[in-house]
Amino acid sequence: MAQENDIVLIYFEDKPLTFARIEDISPDIKPDWYHVRLLILQVPLQVVTWILKDVYIEGEEFTMDAKRMRLELVVCPEEPRMVADEDKEDEIPEDFGDGKVISFASRKRNK
Repeated sequence: MAQENDIVLIYFEDKPLTFARIEDISPDIKPDWYHVRLLILQVPLQVVTWILKDVYIEGEEFTMDAKRMRLELVVCPEEPRMVADEDKEDEIPEDFGDGKVISFASRKRNK
């Protein structure tokens, strides 16, 4: 289940709409329902509170005003795996093919 400070992608009618950060999750008076305070990450920033069942926070589809909605937890993608180049001291990510990684630390030393 998504928790406070997690980033979620909000889907509206099966299309990604916007990102939001979960600011707070507090229990509602009804069992298995929660007040979920979201910081909508768009300009201008906006804070909304939705009352959602625990399964909706976990990603199950729900409706608002007869429109299908869904929250999807955003997981940071892994960094590209680095492989050592035998002829060079720099390491080159596999995803960048023949590109070169520039070390900012070495650039500072050269100035």
